Amino acid sequence: MKMRYVNSPILANDATKEDGRAKRIIGVSMRLPIPYSDYPDGDCSASKRTRPTGLMKLSTTTDERRLKQPFRISGDVWTSTESVVVTLQDGDLVGRGEAQGVSYLGETLATMLDQIAAVSKRVEGGLSRIELLDVLPSGGARNAIDCALWDLEAKRSGKSIWQLTEIIPKPVQTVFTIGIESSPEEMANKARDASCYPALKVKLDQNTPVERLAAIRNARPDAVIVVDVNEGWTFAQLLRVLPACEELDISMIEQPLPRGADEELEGFTSPVTLAADESCLDSKELEQACRRYSMINIKLDKTGGLTEALRLAQAAKEKGCKLMAGSMVGTSLSMAPSFVLAQLCDIVDLDGPLLLQDDYPGGLRYSAGKVHIFDRGFWG
Repeated sequence: MKMRYVNSPILANDATKEDGRAKRIIGVSMRLPIPYSDYPDGDCSASKRTRPTGLMKLSTTTDERRLKQPFRISGDVWTSTESVVVTLQDGDLVGRGEAQGVSYLGETLATMLDQIAAVSKRVEGGLSRIELLDVLPSGGARNAIDCALWDLEAKRSGKSIWQLTEIIPKPVQTVFTIGIESSPEEMANKARDASCYPALKVKLDQNTPVERLAAIRNARPDAVIVVDVNEGWTFAQLLRVLPACEELDISMIEQPLPRGADEELEGFTSPVTLAADESCLDSKELEQACRRYSMINIKLDKTGGLTEALRLAQAAKEKGCKLMAGSMVGTSLSMAPSFVLAQLCDIVDLDGPLLLQDDYPGGLRYSAGKVHIFDRGFWG
Protein backbone atom coordinates (compact mmCIF):
# COMPACT_ATOMS: atom_id res chain seq x y z
CA MET A 1 0.00 0.00 0.00
CA LYS A 2 1.31 3.46 -0.90
CA MET A 3 1.84 5.66 2.14
CA ARG A 4 0.73 9.30 1.97
CA TYR A 5 2.68 11.72 4.09
CA VAL A 6 1.84 15.01 2.44
CA ASN A 7 -1.63 16.23 1.63
CA SER A 8 -0.54 19.46 -0.05
CA PRO A 9 0.50 19.24 -3.72
CA ILE A 10 3.98 20.02 -5.00
CA LEU A 11 2.57 22.91 -7.00
CA ALA A 12 3.91 25.68 -4.82
CA ASN A 13 2.87 28.41 -7.23
CA ASP A 14 -0.31 28.03 -9.27
CA ALA A 15 0.59 29.39 -12.69
CA THR A 16 -3.06 29.74 -13.70
CA LYS A 17 -4.44 31.13 -10.47
CA GLU A 18 -7.04 33.87 -10.53
CA ASP A 19 -5.68 36.60 -8.30
CA GLY A 20 -8.37 39.25 -8.85
CA ARG A 21 -6.39 41.46 -11.20
CA ALA A 22 -5.49 39.20 -14.11
CA LYS A 23 -5.21 35.54 -14.89
CA ARG A 24 -1.62 34.42 -14.59
CA ILE A 25 -1.18 32.19 -17.60
CA ILE A 26 2.06 31.96 -19.53
CA GLY A 27 1.69 33.72 -22.84
CA VAL A 28 -1.31 35.81 -21.76
CA SER A 29 -0.57 39.50 -21.38
CA MET A 30 -1.26 41.08 -18.03
CA ARG A 31 -3.11 44.17 -19.21
CA LEU A 32 -3.58 45.89 -15.89
CA PRO A 33 -0.53 47.99 -15.03
CA ILE A 34 0.78 47.77 -11.49
CA PRO A 35 0.75 51.18 -9.78
CA TYR A 36 4.12 52.49 -8.66
CA SER A 37 2.61 52.85 -5.21
CA ASP A 38 2.58 49.06 -4.98
CA TYR A 39 6.36 49.10 -4.59
CA PRO A 40 8.31 49.91 -1.46
CA ASP A 41 10.76 52.39 -2.96
CA GLY A 42 8.07 54.91 -3.78
CA ASP A 43 7.88 57.53 -6.51
CA CYS A 44 9.27 56.44 -9.87
CA SER A 45 7.79 59.26 -11.92
CA ALA A 46 9.79 60.73 -14.78
CA SER A 47 10.63 63.82 -12.75
CA LYS A 48 12.40 61.64 -10.20
CA ARG A 49 14.55 59.75 -12.71
CA THR A 50 17.98 60.64 -13.98
CA ARG A 51 17.95 61.10 -17.74
CA PRO A 52 20.02 58.57 -19.73
CA THR A 53 22.90 59.93 -21.80
CA GLY A 54 22.72 57.32 -24.57
CA LEU A 55 26.45 56.62 -24.01
CA MET A 56 26.56 53.22 -22.36
CA LYS A 57 29.62 51.66 -20.73
CA LEU A 58 30.01 47.94 -20.01
CA SER A 59 32.30 46.72 -17.25
CA THR A 60 32.85 43.34 -15.61
CA THR A 61 33.95 42.14 -12.21
CA THR A 62 34.24 38.72 -10.61
CA ASP A 63 32.91 37.75 -7.22
CA GLU A 64 33.60 34.80 -4.92
CA ARG A 65 31.40 33.92 -1.96
CA ARG A 66 32.12 31.26 0.64
CA LEU A 67 29.43 28.70 1.41
CA LYS A 68 28.30 28.11 4.97
CA GLN A 69 29.36 24.47 4.59
CA PRO A 70 30.57 22.20 1.77
CA PHE A 71 27.84 21.51 -0.78
CA ARG A 72 27.93 18.04 -2.32
CA ILE A 73 26.06 16.71 -5.34
CA SER A 74 26.55 13.62 -7.48
CA GLY A 75 30.15 13.84 -8.68
CA ASP A 76 31.12 17.23 -7.26
CA VAL A 77 31.55 19.35 -4.13
CA TRP A 78 31.77 23.13 -3.63
CA THR A 79 33.04 25.26 -0.76
CA SER A 80 32.51 28.58 -2.56
CA THR A 81 30.73 30.00 -5.60
CA GLU A 82 32.26 32.24 -8.27
CA SER A 83 30.35 34.71 -10.41
CA VAL A 84 30.81 37.16 -13.24
CA VAL A 85 29.00 40.47 -12.75
CA VAL A 86 28.21 42.71 -15.72
CA THR A 87 27.52 46.38 -15.06
CA LEU A 88 25.98 48.63 -17.73
CA GLN A 89 26.16 52.33 -16.97
CA ASP A 90 24.27 55.04 -18.84
CA GLY A 91 24.85 58.35 -17.09
CA ASP A 92 23.77 57.81 -13.50
CA LEU A 93 21.67 54.77 -14.45
CA VAL A 94 23.18 51.35 -13.75
CA GLY A 95 22.01 47.87 -14.76
CA ARG A 96 23.56 44.73 -13.27
CA GLY A 97 23.52 41.04 -14.08
CA GLU A 98 25.28 38.08 -12.45
CA ALA A 99 26.09 34.60 -13.73
CA GLN A 100 27.85 31.51 -12.41
CA GLY A 101 27.93 29.73 -15.76
CA VAL A 102 27.30 26.07 -16.55
CA SER A 103 30.20 24.06 -15.15
CA TYR A 104 29.29 20.75 -16.81
CA LEU A 105 29.57 22.48 -20.20
CA GLY A 106 33.06 23.70 -19.35
CA GLU A 107 32.17 27.30 -18.57
CA THR A 108 34.56 29.14 -16.24
CA LEU A 109 35.05 32.74 -15.18
CA ALA A 110 37.69 33.05 -17.90
CA THR A 111 35.50 31.72 -20.72
CA MET A 112 32.59 33.94 -19.70
CA LEU A 113 34.79 37.03 -19.45
CA ASP A 114 36.23 36.30 -22.91
CA GLN A 115 32.75 36.00 -24.43
CA ILE A 116 31.59 39.21 -22.78
CA ALA A 117 34.68 41.10 -23.93
CA ALA A 118 34.12 39.94 -27.50
CA VAL A 119 30.70 41.62 -27.67
CA SER A 120 31.17 44.51 -25.26
CA LYS A 121 31.45 47.19 -27.96
CA ARG A 122 28.28 45.98 -29.64
CA VAL A 123 26.43 46.04 -26.33
CA GLU A 124 27.70 49.54 -25.63
CA GLY A 125 26.53 50.50 -29.10
CA GLY A 126 22.94 49.62 -28.26
CA LEU A 127 22.60 45.88 -28.95
CA SER A 128 19.12 44.80 -27.80
CA ARG A 129 18.23 41.76 -25.73
CA ILE A 130 16.63 40.16 -28.78
CA GLU A 131 19.68 40.83 -30.95
CA LEU A 132 21.89 39.40 -28.21
CA LEU A 133 20.22 36.01 -28.69
CA ASP A 134 21.90 35.73 -32.09
CA VAL A 135 25.24 37.17 -31.02
CA LEU A 136 26.13 34.92 -28.07
CA PRO A 137 25.23 31.28 -27.40
CA SER A 138 23.24 30.17 -24.38
CA GLY A 139 25.25 30.25 -21.18
CA GLY A 140 26.54 32.40 -18.38
CA ALA A 141 28.03 35.25 -20.43
CA ARG A 142 24.80 35.96 -22.23
CA ASN A 143 22.86 35.58 -18.99
CA ALA A 144 24.89 38.26 -17.21
CA ILE A 145 24.51 40.72 -20.11
CA ASP A 146 20.82 39.97 -20.64
CA CYS A 147 19.95 40.50 -16.98
CA ALA A 148 21.94 43.74 -16.89
CA LEU A 149 20.03 44.92 -19.98
CA TRP A 150 16.69 44.14 -18.29
CA ASP A 151 17.78 46.07 -15.18
CA LEU A 152 18.95 49.05 -17.20
CA GLU A 153 15.80 49.00 -19.34
CA ALA A 154 13.69 49.22 -16.20
CA LYS A 155 15.67 52.20 -14.94
CA ARG A 156 15.66 53.98 -18.30
CA SER A 157 11.92 53.56 -18.73
CA GLY A 158 10.94 54.19 -15.13
CA LYS A 159 8.98 50.94 -15.24
CA SER A 160 9.41 47.95 -12.98
CA ILE A 161 10.42 44.54 -14.25
CA TRP A 162 6.84 43.51 -13.51
CA GLN A 163 5.48 46.16 -15.85
CA LEU A 164 8.03 45.29 -18.54
CA THR A 165 7.15 41.58 -18.42
CA GLU A 166 3.45 42.08 -17.60
CA ILE A 167 3.73 39.57 -14.76
CA ILE A 168 1.97 40.14 -11.46
CA PRO A 169 4.38 39.24 -8.63
CA LYS A 170 3.78 37.49 -5.36
CA PRO A 171 5.97 35.67 -2.82
CA VAL A 172 6.86 32.11 -3.87
CA GLN A 173 7.71 28.98 -1.94
CA THR A 174 11.25 27.76 -2.52
CA VAL A 175 12.66 24.35 -1.78
CA PHE A 176 15.60 24.11 0.61
CA THR A 177 18.42 21.89 -0.63
CA ILE A 178 19.86 19.00 1.37
CA GLY A 179 23.25 18.13 -0.07
CA ILE A 180 24.82 14.68 -0.09
CA GLU A 181 26.38 13.72 3.23
CA SER A 182 28.32 10.65 4.30
CA SER A 183 25.33 8.86 5.84
CA PRO A 184 21.53 8.80 5.71
CA GLU A 185 21.46 9.92 9.34
CA GLU A 186 23.44 13.08 8.60
CA MET A 187 21.05 13.98 5.79
CA ALA A 188 18.07 13.28 8.02
CA ASN A 189 19.53 15.59 10.68
CA LYS A 190 19.90 18.37 8.10
CA ALA A 191 16.32 17.84 6.98
CA ARG A 192 15.17 18.01 10.61
CA ASP A 193 17.17 21.21 11.14
CA ALA A 194 15.37 22.70 8.11
CA SER A 195 11.97 22.27 9.73
CA CYS A 196 10.94 25.84 8.81
CA TYR A 197 11.05 24.90 5.12
CA PRO A 198 7.90 23.06 3.94
CA ALA A 199 9.62 21.75 0.77
CA LEU A 200 13.00 20.02 0.50
CA LYS A 201 15.18 19.20 -2.47
CA VAL A 202 17.37 16.19 -1.74
CA LYS A 203 20.59 15.57 -3.66
CA LEU A 204 21.33 11.89 -4.34
CA ASP A 205 23.86 9.74 -6.17
CA GLN A 206 24.20 5.98 -6.61
CA ASN A 207 25.09 5.40 -2.96
CA THR A 208 22.13 4.12 -0.86
CA PRO A 209 19.49 6.48 -2.33
CA VAL A 210 16.50 4.64 -0.84
CA GLU A 211 18.00 4.53 2.66
CA ARG A 212 18.72 8.26 2.49
CA LEU A 213 15.22 9.12 1.34
CA ALA A 214 13.65 6.88 3.98
CA ALA A 215 15.68 8.54 6.73
CA ILE A 216 14.73 12.02 5.50
CA ARG A 217 11.08 11.09 5.17
CA ASN A 218 11.11 9.70 8.71
CA ALA A 219 12.64 12.95 9.96
CA ARG A 220 10.26 15.13 7.95
CA PRO A 221 6.89 13.39 7.44
CA ASP A 222 5.36 16.83 6.82
CA ALA A 223 7.60 17.93 3.96
CA VAL A 224 7.14 18.02 0.23
CA ILE A 225 10.24 16.22 -1.06
CA VAL A 226 11.78 16.40 -4.52
CA VAL A 227 14.98 14.64 -5.55
CA ASP A 228 17.89 15.79 -7.71
CA VAL A 229 20.22 13.09 -9.01
CA ASN A 230 22.39 15.33 -11.25
CA GLU A 231 22.75 12.62 -13.93
CA GLY A 232 23.89 10.08 -11.33
CA TRP A 233 21.77 7.00 -12.11
CA THR A 234 21.34 4.47 -14.89
CA PHE A 235 17.92 3.58 -16.25
CA ALA A 236 18.14 0.24 -14.42
CA GLN A 237 18.75 1.99 -11.10
CA LEU A 238 15.91 4.40 -11.75
CA LEU A 239 13.58 1.42 -12.22
CA ARG A 240 14.80 -0.10 -8.95
CA VAL A 241 14.37 3.13 -6.97
CA LEU A 242 11.02 4.28 -8.37
CA PRO A 243 8.78 1.99 -6.26
CA ALA A 244 10.40 3.27 -3.05
CA CYS A 245 10.09 6.87 -4.27
CA GLU A 246 6.39 6.32 -4.85
CA GLU A 247 6.00 4.67 -1.46
CA LEU A 248 7.84 7.53 0.27
CA ASP A 249 5.70 10.10 -1.54
CA ILE A 250 8.53 11.72 -3.47
CA SER A 251 6.95 14.36 -5.68
CA MET A 252 9.56 14.67 -8.43
CA ILE A 253 12.91 13.25 -9.57
CA GLU A 254 15.19 15.68 -11.39
CA GLN A 255 17.65 14.54 -14.07
CA PRO A 256 18.07 10.89 -13.03
CA LEU A 257 20.05 9.93 -16.18
CA PRO A 258 23.02 11.61 -17.89
CA ARG A 259 22.51 14.26 -20.53
CA GLY A 260 22.79 12.56 -23.91
CA ALA A 261 22.14 9.11 -22.41
CA ASP A 262 18.48 9.35 -21.42
CA GLU A 263 16.85 8.00 -24.59
CA GLU A 264 15.38 5.09 -22.61
CA LEU A 265 12.96 7.58 -21.06
CA GLU A 266 11.16 8.03 -24.38
CA GLY A 267 7.88 6.18 -24.13
CA PHE A 268 8.45 5.40 -20.45
CA THR A 269 5.62 6.27 -18.06
CA SER A 270 6.97 7.08 -14.61
CA PRO A 271 4.80 6.94 -11.48
CA VAL A 272 6.82 9.92 -10.20
CA THR A 273 7.25 13.14 -12.19
CA LEU A 274 10.60 13.27 -13.99
CA ALA A 275 12.19 16.66 -14.65
CA ALA A 276 14.84 17.64 -17.21
CA ASP A 277 17.67 19.85 -16.02
CA GLU A 278 20.92 19.12 -17.85
CA SER A 279 18.87 17.57 -20.67
CA CYS A 280 17.17 20.87 -21.58
CA LEU A 281 19.37 23.93 -21.82
CA ASP A 282 17.13 26.17 -23.90
CA SER A 283 14.26 26.22 -26.41
CA LYS A 284 16.26 24.36 -29.06
CA GLU A 285 16.33 21.26 -26.84
CA LEU A 286 12.72 21.38 -25.70
CA GLU A 287 11.21 19.10 -28.34
CA GLN A 288 13.35 16.12 -27.34
CA ALA A 289 13.15 16.89 -23.62
CA CYS A 290 9.34 16.88 -23.70
CA ARG A 291 9.38 13.34 -25.09
CA ARG A 292 11.42 12.16 -22.12
CA TYR A 293 10.31 14.35 -19.21
CA SER A 294 7.08 15.92 -17.99
CA MET A 295 8.75 18.87 -16.23
CA ILE A 296 11.45 21.30 -17.38
CA ASN A 297 13.87 22.92 -14.94
CA ILE A 298 14.67 26.36 -16.38
CA LYS A 299 17.84 28.10 -15.21
CA LEU A 300 18.97 31.46 -16.51
CA ASP A 301 22.59 30.36 -16.76
CA LYS A 302 21.47 27.55 -19.07
CA THR A 303 19.12 29.62 -21.21
CA GLY A 304 21.47 32.57 -21.40
CA GLY A 305 19.24 35.03 -19.62
CA LEU A 306 15.70 35.94 -18.65
CA THR A 307 14.67 36.73 -22.24
CA GLU A 308 15.19 33.17 -23.46
CA ALA A 309 13.99 31.71 -20.14
CA LEU A 310 10.58 33.35 -20.59
CA ARG A 311 10.42 32.07 -24.17
CA LEU A 312 11.27 28.54 -23.02
CA ALA A 313 8.67 28.72 -20.25
CA GLN A 314 5.94 29.67 -22.68
CA ALA A 315 6.92 27.00 -25.21
CA ALA A 316 7.17 24.27 -22.55
CA LYS A 317 3.80 25.21 -21.09
CA GLU A 318 2.22 25.05 -24.54
CA LYS A 319 3.57 21.49 -24.86
CA GLY A 320 1.94 20.51 -21.57
CA CYS A 321 5.10 20.38 -19.47
CA LYS A 322 5.24 21.53 -15.87
CA LEU A 323 7.84 24.14 -15.01
CA MET A 324 10.54 24.51 -12.41
CA ALA A 325 12.58 27.64 -11.76
CA GLY A 326 16.08 26.54 -10.85
CA SER A 327 19.35 28.30 -10.22
CA MET A 328 23.03 27.82 -9.64
CA VAL A 329 24.41 28.64 -6.19
CA GLY A 330 24.48 32.42 -6.48
CA THR A 331 23.70 35.66 -4.69
CA SER A 332 20.48 37.64 -4.68
CA LEU A 333 21.69 39.37 -7.84
CA SER A 334 21.36 36.01 -9.62
CA MET A 335 18.11 35.12 -7.87
CA ALA A 336 16.23 38.37 -8.57
CA PRO A 337 15.70 37.77 -12.32
CA SER A 338 15.07 34.09 -11.60
CA PHE A 339 12.35 35.20 -9.18
CA VAL A 340 10.59 36.78 -12.18
CA LEU A 341 10.61 33.40 -13.95
CA ALA A 342 9.51 31.71 -10.72
CA GLN A 343 6.14 33.46 -10.93
CA LEU A 344 5.30 31.14 -13.83
CA CYS A 345 6.55 27.89 -12.33
CA ASP A 346 5.18 24.93 -10.39
CA ILE A 347 8.34 24.28 -8.35
CA VAL A 348 10.86 26.93 -7.30
CA ASP A 349 14.49 26.36 -6.28
CA LEU A 350 15.96 29.77 -5.40
CA ASP A 351 17.69 29.01 -2.11
CA GLY A 352 21.20 29.98 -3.25
CA PRO A 353 21.62 32.99 -0.94
CA LEU A 354 20.63 30.82 2.04
CA LEU A 355 23.70 28.65 1.42
CA LEU A 356 26.15 31.59 1.40
CA GLN A 357 28.05 33.11 4.31
CA ASP A 358 27.16 36.58 3.01
CA ASP A 359 24.91 38.15 0.38
CA TYR A 360 24.31 41.58 -1.11
CA PRO A 361 22.74 44.09 1.29
CA GLY A 362 19.11 44.69 0.37
CA GLY A 363 18.86 41.42 -1.55
CA LEU A 364 16.08 38.86 -1.51
CA ARG A 365 14.18 38.31 1.73
CA TYR A 366 13.33 34.79 2.92
CA SER A 367 10.88 33.75 5.64
CA ALA A 368 9.16 30.45 6.38
CA GLY A 369 10.50 29.02 3.14
CA LYS A 370 9.09 31.85 1.01
CA VAL A 371 10.99 34.27 -1.19
CA HIS A 372 9.49 37.74 -1.08
CA ILE A 373 9.23 40.41 -3.76
CA PHE A 374 12.50 42.33 -3.90
CA ASP A 375 12.80 46.11 -3.83
CA ARG A 376 13.11 47.81 -7.19
CA GLY A 377 16.18 49.61 -5.96
CA PHE A 378 18.02 46.27 -5.87
CA TRP A 379 17.26 45.02 -9.40
CA GLY A 380 14.56 45.62 -12.03
